[in-house]
Amino acid sequence: MGRPGNTVLARTEESCVEQLARFFPLARPVKIPVQVTSSRGSRTHLREETVVEFSSGDHAIFLSALPLEFGDRVRLEARPEGHQAEAKVDAVQYDEGCKAVAVKFLQGPCDWVVS
Repeated sequence: MGRPGNTVLARTEESCVEQLARFFPLARPVKIPVQVTSSRGSRTHLREETVVEFSSGDHAIFLSALPLEFGDRVRLEARPEGHQAEAKVDAVQYDEGCKAVAVKFLQGPCDWVVS
């Protein structure tokens, strides 16, 4: 307990996804399970299951272990609903061994990522 007049501030750690979401002011917290598919060449398709943690009509932000870089194209598919959207990597945030990815939808606003 501090003495009167002393202020103690507790620092809350932001997750990697929260840090990236700060750059997208319209993005709101959501929890949407998705499968992310990235194509590498014509034969290789890399996939992972993850959760969209922040979204707006134009962007989705999630943790990823895929080797995604700025400009890569991906497909997001909602699980289990099956809604799909094509997107392009718009930003990547690295922090302490994790990677957050923000993608921008290619066909314009995507309504199924906004809850």
